Amino acid sequence: MKIIDGGINSPIGFESAGVEAGVKYANRKDMAIVYSQKPCVVAGTFTSNVVKAAPVKWDMKIVEESDYAQAVIVNTGIANAGTGKEGMDYCIQTAQAAAKVLGIPADAVLVGSTGVIGAHLPMDKIVAGIDKLVAAKSHNREDGTNASKAIMTTDTVNKELAVELDIAGTKVTIGAMSKGSGMIHPNMCTMLGYVTTDAVIGKEALTKIVKEDVVDTYNMISVDGDTSTNDTLLVMANGMAGNPEIKIGTPEFEAFKEAIHLVNETQAKRLAGDGEGATALVECRVLNADSKQNARTLAKSVICSSLTKAAVYGHDANWGRILCALGYSGAKFDPENMELYYAAGDKKILIYKDGMDASYSEEEATEILSQKEVQIIADMKMGSEEARAWGCDLTYDYVKINADYRS
Repeated sequence: MKIIDGGINSPIGFESAGVEAGVKYANRKDMAIVYSQKPCVVAGTFTSNVVKAAPVKWDMKIVEESDYAQAVIVNTGIANAGTGKEGMDYCIQTAQAAAKVLGIPADAVLVGSTGVIGAHLPMDKIVAGIDKLVAAKSHNREDGTNASKAIMTTDTVNKELAVELDIAGTKVTIGAMSKGSGMIHPNMCTMLGYVTTDAVIGKEALTKIVKEDVVDTYNMISVDGDTSTNDTLLVMANGMAGNPEIKIGTPEFEAFKEAIHLVNETQAKRLAGDGEGATALVECRVLNADSKQNARTLAKSVICSSLTKAAVYGHDANWGRILCALGYSGAKFDPENMELYYAAGDKKILIYKDGMDASYSEEEATEILSQKEVQIIADMKMGSEEARAWGCDLTYDYVKINADYRS
């Protein structure tokens, strides 16, 4: 398995594009397409927010009921959430318009939207954008990048990835693109994430991998504690690599699962590190917890702590905030028998041990907390389970961005 130069259209048979449609903003790409030359097995996970955007409801129905999927149409700027029956009509119109020009069934078209909640889609621009996308789509590397840029909102960088692996002597490729910078606190996946593969795999096997993997990848990130109405992760497999079918319980299944995990974890960390206004990616690693679930709970609690995030931004080694976040997580542990560390690169210092300050160097701690990637390590000394969660620091710019978001 190896990471290669590529993105969403790297697997055989996938094409993509990103264009300017003027949905909300001028002079920027704001619509994207991902298209497969052949029908795809599709699996997905979606927001746990009770308030679900119309595209989420549409995609859930496609994933659960359609025989296959073959295309995704995504717009940015307007979330198509809080739009009632009209919002569902927009999804239907989008799917029908794409189906007509692509020559595929409407129930094979997935849709995605991200942006301002409550605003209505300008369907004339959406339909015109679909025509542009279909004319522009290709398997070229550049068009994959264009698609990844077209789904951005407040993201500062596009997020794309491609991985190759060997399945029973056949090269299989996985491609991905995702977006997310604010309102990131998934309880399923991320803001918007799309994964393509040319692997031959059945729906049951693909669904099992996707649903199990998000627990330790996308579900373990947080930027601001807000779970979006539009969170969507879709994985499409068109089988064009021609490998022997990947079946549950086989070495090939485990290899493919590992590759999907690499893709999801890498993309999830990129989302966390690109949080609105962020200057640092923060990882909390919990070691030697008594259960896997408690390890996850403890790690996520630290990452979600606004005081801890602010301390990282200020390069302030205030371990009391970390201890506090661990304490209110709901997981039981003995604060008199545990250790806390800060780490970055090849440097690591003990800051708390056995109920008290570990007499560390403030200067050394400040240097570690000044890095672009900071790690907080909590050794619970209770068992052998561990977990990692990812977030970012909390800066002045986060408030500025969100105070001005609709302007």
